[in-house]
Amino acid sequence: MDSGTLLLAATPLGDVRDASARLIEALGSADVVAAEDTRRVRALASALDVVPTGKVVSYYEGVESARAPMLLDALREGRTVLLVTDAGMPSVSDPGYRLVTACIAEQLPVTCLPGPSAVTTALALSGLPSDRFCFDGFPPRKQGERRRWFGRLAAEERTCVFFEAPHRLADALADAVDVLGGQRRAAVCRELTKTYEEIRRGSLAELAAWAAEGVRGEITVVLGGAEPEAADPADLVEQVEQRAAEGVRLKDAVAEVAELAGVRKKELYDAVLEARR
Repeated sequence: MDSGTLLLAATPLGDVRDASARLIEALGSADVVAAEDTRRVRALASALDVVPTGKVVSYYEGVESARAPMLLDALREGRTVLLVTDAGMPSVSDPGYRLVTACIAEQLPVTCLPGPSAVTTALALSGLPSDRFCFDGFPPRKQGERRRWFGRLAAEERTCVFFEAPHRLADALADAVDVLGGQRRAAVCRELTKTYEEIRRGSLAELAAWAAEGVRGEITVVLGGAEPEAADPADLVEQVEQRAAEGVRLKDAVAEVAELAGVRKKELYDAVLEARR
């Protein structure tokens, strides 16, 4: 018997019109629908005018380990299992990772029905650089651990996306100001794609002051990357001298190293002459 397939399906963040045609088809045809919240998936199906024909079971964080064997059995028996979470992509700070790894270990087919993601939606709306970014889940709840968490982002040059609960946002942004400085650029995205969607952009200090008044809704934060530290020309002299020893003209060697390090040629040239005295 051929094994079934695990379908990881992204669900709308708020606006049901963002549901893909493949998600609608899968909701109506999957043998098993494993949902983070069965009430919400039934409401979504009703809004999409589709009736699940398969068995709908709960699959949230607290029951992931206990529910996995039943879902794996269904897959081994050739059935299709559709995994959906409340909003966005399963396994991205949502249930799903454990089931995916179990399927991979048994070489059971896994595929994805792509769609909405709060991570990439917030990144695109933030106005911050998006060519290189990282996603870091939720900050720790305890202040000491949270400050250390922000400390690890102090030198991160990539834009960082993370989630935060609305009732902890003010404290998290206040800690970010203390650890990273108030001038670091950021954006707070609230209620993405929903009726009261709001995007706040500014410095961490500005956003912390705004959040101190209280914030509601689903929150995604986009934190601008750290500015790379300018190289000290004196630290680059050895590289210039090495290029010169290889037969490169001094001015050409200075120009090459200065361009790579992002320093002014004159400052580097002066540093080389000073070191030669």
